[in-house]
Amino acid sequence: MAQDTLTITDNRTKQTYNLPIEHGTIRAMDLRQIKTGPEDFGLMTYDPAFMNTASCRSSITFIDGDRGILRYRGYPIEVLAEHSTFLEVAYLLLFGDLPTEHELKDWVGEITHHTMLHETTKKFMEGFRYNAHPMAMLVSTVAALSTVYPEAKDIHDPANRLHQIKRLIAKIPSIAAFAYRHSVGFPYVYPDNDLSYAENFMNMLWKMVEPKYVANPVLARALDILFILHADHEQNCSANAMRCVGSSHADPYLTTAAAAAALSGPLHGGANEEVLKMLDEIGSKENVPAYIKKIKEGHGKLMGFGHRVYKNYDPRAKVIKWTAERVFEVTGRNPKLDIALELERIALEDDYFIKRKLYPNVDFYSGIIYQAMGFRPEMFTVLFAIPRTVGWLAQWQEMLNDQEQKIARPRQVWTGYEVRQFVPMGKRSPIAAAR
Repeated sequence: MAQDTLTITDNRTKQTYNLPIEHGTIRAMDLRQIKTGPEDFGLMTYDPAFMNTASCRSSITFIDGDRGILRYRGYPIEVLAEHSTFLEVAYLLLFGDLPTEHELKDWVGEITHHTMLHETTKKFMEGFRYNAHPMAMLVSTVAALSTVYPEAKDIHDPANRLHQIKRLIAKIPSIAAFAYRHSVGFPYVYPDNDLSYAENFMNMLWKMVEPKYVANPVLARALDILFILHADHEQNCSANAMRCVGSSHADPYLTTAAAAAALSGPLHGGANEEVLKMLDEIGSKENVPAYIKKIKEGHGKLMGFGHRVYKNYDPRAKVIKWTAERVFEVTGRNPKLDIALELERIALEDDYFIKRKLYPNVDFYSGIIYQAMGFRPEMFTVLFAIPRTVGWLAQWQEMLNDQEQKIARPRQVWTGYEVRQFVPMGKRSPIAAAR
């Protein structure tokens, strides 16, 4: 008997099955052969929230949550954050290798060329209510680009697909910046092709009446690092949404909008805003021990700690913590940082949190930095969506090139009625009474 197999004995029938093991997995479809009889559908797995189900093979992002490892295409995230630019990392995620100097120059030039939004798109955004949430504006506008570029539907043409990918990476910051300017009542600022990716985004956000916007290099680099850290994170909720919607062969604008909608929830992209609310609730460094005590007694949650994947210190949190110190040298120290540092210190020394493997994650410090740079909390998820668009597109393209992938269609475990007899109107009982 081959060693790389799993032997299952069905105690209902006493039948034995040998299932091949590959990459630490068995194929769910191999379970379908396990039946009690010809009329039996076959065995399925039940896995709410995909806690232990691999839906694809991927070579984009590797995570070892127990050891606190995150790598893009084999490169540790810490190394990329120290030595690379965001667009360099975007190239890596999409194409599999770091670009040469010539390739990077061409890539940056092509992205820069596509940063402008069509005037009709700008007018579309102007039609949003004055207090529209920037993330809802982003989701809607990205979806609307499907009408601006109808040729994007030809997703099986590699050249056309790449063209749309470049457009999306370029236009997402422009849409995000326009959404921000709309929310504060300022006129929109057009892209400046002389600036880097992060600098141009800052220009579209914050340029007022000066002839030329000049970004603070420390803040521009900090933003670039934050973009690198958020670019991809394996099969998370929004990446799964990108693959699921993309499996229907919808165009990349609609699939990206679907992924962004998934990101908008407070359990995903909105988590760093929840951290700020928690720090505001704590109020001061002196109140941290009492807050920790309250959490341990089962009242409330410790936001920014713990992760579905990481059971160790989130490697992105280490980089963000270092970046925060650089940012505060420019902006002045955010008093929330002292609360956060004390909260982290106590939590990492407390057996209650150690046993539960609750370590700081990427959201713990990112909101503090964004706030120090001048962003309002409602923009935090939008800032997340800008770099994550690259990861979504890399996942989408990999999915389309995977011959094993079909339209996503999970199974269900039926818990409802069997066949019921129709009840005429006059004989029906009120629903509340029936329950």
